[in-house]
Amino acid sequence: MTPNPDPALCAALAADLQAARFRSEALRAAWGVEADDAIGRGLRVPALRGLGDRDDALATLGRLLVLGVAQPVAAVDAALPTLGSAGLASLGLASVTELVTPRAIIRPQSYLDTEGTGEWWFASDLDEIATGGGALAEDHVLGVGGASLTLAGLQLPTPARRVLDLGTGCGIQALRARRYADAVVATDLSERALLFARLNAMLNRDERIDTRHGSLFEPVEGESFDRIVSNPPFVITPRAKGVPGYEYRDGGLVGDALVEQVVRGVGAHLTPGGVAQLLGNWETRGGVPGLERVRRWVEESDIPLEAWVVEREQLNPIEYAEMWIRDGGTAPGSPAHDGLLSAWLDDFAERGVSAVGFGYVLLRRAVGGPRLTRYERVTQPIPSEGGLGGHLAAALEAFDRVAGLSDDALADVTLRTAADVTEARHHLPGVGDPQVIELRQGAGFGRAIGVDPGLAALVGACDGDLPVGTLIDAIASLLEVDPAALRAELLPRVRELLMDGFLAFA
Repeated sequence: MTPNPDPALCAALAADLQAARFRSEALRAAWGVEADDAIGRGLRVPALRGLGDRDDALATLGRLLVLGVAQPVAAVDAALPTLGSAGLASLGLASVTELVTPRAIIRPQSYLDTEGTGEWWFASDLDEIATGGGALAEDHVLGVGGASLTLAGLQLPTPARRVLDLGTGCGIQALRARRYADAVVATDLSERALLFARLNAMLNRDERIDTRHGSLFEPVEGESFDRIVSNPPFVITPRAKGVPGYEYRDGGLVGDALVEQVVRGVGAHLTPGGVAQLLGNWETRGGVPGLERVRRWVEESDIPLEAWVVEREQLNPIEYAEMWIRDGGTAPGSPAHDGLLSAWLDDFAERGVSAVGFGYVLLRRAVGGPRLTRYERVTQPIPSEGGLGGHLAAALEAFDRVAGLSDDALADVTLRTAADVTEARHHLPGVGDPQVIELRQGAGFGRAIGVDPGLAALVGACDGDLPVGTLIDAIASLLEVDPAALRAELLPRVRELLMDGFLAFA
């Protein structure tokens, strides 16, 4: 069935869901914590057992819209007194015969950002939980998943006039962007995805999202934006017969060419100083590391760009193929699985691919002055993975501020140590002086960095009272070293610690 984003019907559905307390915490309490966790692993039986024979509105809607189980017409009409089962069918979300059979799912999704907490409802195509498994349709519209939540958390929580959500899918990035933007344009190559995005915007009472159909930047030719966010269809898929091309993840190009096109083309659609944030895959190919290939794309952009690229994980070709074949609903060990795996490995071998990286890309249209250029691997668990946007915004602000300071000016600045920073010292048994001193970050990227006694002393002394230069001179006296030499050694590290969030301007 095709979604029908009718404003009046969406308003009626939203009112009924609100009245039924159709929210994450209420559902979690209804079927139990362990059953709720099992849903995240694709299992619905524990949740159904947890609901038992309850027939209240929350239980009925939980079975129907979250777990994908058909419900009696009378029960659905009672649970949706304003919309009714007929209205749900008119929205293209169910069919009605003797039972109401779901044709889409609606799941609540909570969020936390600098403006506070809240919750959205997102409709999307039936997933493996609702269907009980099996291969997905190629035009499947994905609901809210791990990657989309990651990007939503990465979005900068700072005001923007216009934001572009490139490849919006069911619309989560567009709704997140609307928290800070005056206007959002959401594009997608899939008409079906755009229908869900419109429906979800109306369901969450935000009809100011402009949806447009088309590939990549075609729908916004000649336009520019303060911010661009994109969870593009970056999955590397063989261009071979019998390999399904899922619209939600496959951009139809060879290898990582789609991510390359976005990186190379995004600058032309950014206002000066505008920021683009996207997720992506990149290949280590012919011995050239993936991060280095991304660097080349940025450097060869027609528009000068600053870049901060973080590689979060790297998979070998077998691991990568297995992950995405399983994501498409094909079980390991079957003839179909073996054929798909062979196609993937042949494709990688043809291009000399030895690994595939996944990570975050932040690009900013340069406006002069020192440029941020940072390409790094960050593989440790991230404490604030669901909400790094605030950390990224603070890092960009710190970089801009410190980049404009000479060493003498930086020495006159007063700093403070971030509240989440701790220090660990490692000693050999019986040895008084530590062999390793580590500073550890409890927020941000959760970094742990080795420091020498001089830098450790400086970080420990930054309490917002004395300037950095005065502290370094005092530390030099204690260590009996030359103050000028210690300044030359520590000030570059101070610049790094400011951007990484270990230190902050007082």
